[in-house]
Amino acid sequence: MDRRRFLLTSLAGALSPPLAIEAQPAPIPTIGFLALPTRDTFGSLVEAFRLGLGDTGHVEGKDVTIEYRWADNDTARLPALAANLVQRRVAVLVAVGSLAVARAAKAATTTVPIVFGVAGDPVKAGLVASLNRPGGHTTGGTLFSAPLLTKRLEVARELIPRNSLIAVLMNPTSPDYAPDLAELRNAARTIGQSILVLDVATAGELSGAFDTLVRKHARALLVMTDVLFNSHRQELVALTMRHAIPMIHFLRDAVTAGGLIGAYTGRVLNGEKPADLPVVQPTKVELVINLKTAKALGLTIPPSLLARADQVIE
Repeated sequence: MDRRRFLLTSLAGALSPPLAIEAQPAPIPTIGFLALPTRDTFGSLVEAFRLGLGDTGHVEGKDVTIEYRWADNDTARLPALAANLVQRRVAVLVAVGSLAVARAAKAATTTVPIVFGVAGDPVKAGLVASLNRPGGHTTGGTLFSAPLLTKRLEVARELIPRNSLIAVLMNPTSPDYAPDLAELRNAARTIGQSILVLDVATAGELSGAFDTLVRKHARALLVMTDVLFNSHRQELVALTMRHAIPMIHFLRDAVTAGGLIGAYTGRVLNGEKPADLPVVQPTKVELVINLKTAKALGLTIPPSLLARADQVIE
């Protein structure tokens, strides 16, 4: 081959378009889901979480994966579980079940976005700078259960004779036990109501707590917010029916809370920053009365209470 032909061939090769490089699909993001209870007690919230994700265009197993970590109600396991999820390079870390879960998540990372679902005050817990402007990499939703204690006690008192004792079911192993107990006693003093605190740490202690309630002549039962009691609602209903005790429970279900957390997680995956997403709070507190249960207990609901009810189940 002569020099001129060689140069022309080389030039043609240099001017030829490069071989097409097949585009590689973007990696599917992973969500870390950290929860305090066992998996089987949080089924409704997980399903609602998935629905909330779907509302923002994310479907588990299709364009997002979820790594679940369950502490089985053991708060000592939370730091290691949170650290494990961070090590797996999750795109968002979801923390639900209590303030302790959210605190463990925040302690595990200063960069991974965190979406929490709690019942207490996230500002007092140091999770966010403020509700409207969380700042940092953390946001979510709170039920603010403690400030509602006074109203719940007032509802319980309207159901029973004056000067009657009201029992309150609490979990002493909850990381929120001490502040919740302080709020409860303050609420009782505010309205002048006598209370009997029943500490129950496991489902096996529920029956004994009801024996104490009956022996102390308590006339109503108020159930504090806790994953243990939420997951054993049916057993609580059976025990209240057996002992003819009206029960004031905090939640009808976890769908609303779970859907909110899922939607916020999806928005973070879509590029929004937790610092710009205000912490969501309840905008309406509903009073739901089950008349069928009241009749079975031989309980007459005062007309004033029925008039205030948002829903009456007959």
